[in-house]
Amino acid sequence: MSEVSKETGTLVVLAKRMVEERLPKALALKEKVDRGEALADTDIAFLEQVLADARNIPQGLKQDPKFQDIAGRMLQLYKEIMAKAMENETAKKDAGGRKS
Repeated sequence: MSEVSKETGTLVVLAKRMVEERLPKALALKEKVDRGEALADTDIAFLEQVLADARNIPQGLKQDPKFQDIAGRMLQLYKEIMAKAMENETAKKDAGGRKS
């Protein structure tokens, strides 16, 4: 298989995974933290796995403008999830401290 065909195939697989698995899960997590809920350990593990997978993407794909756009949007979504989750945890700790 040629290098171009391999990269195209990898891009198709990554796009399919993103649309069918990662984006729906990320949007569900965003809704969860927007409701003020904390992330569960499994939610955090999901985000960690996504970031670990991102480190293993072939360099050629990282240079593809379409991939860069999609990956950038997903990364922004993950950042928003984590920021809101931290905000929720801080608010939860502050509220717990006031009750004492």
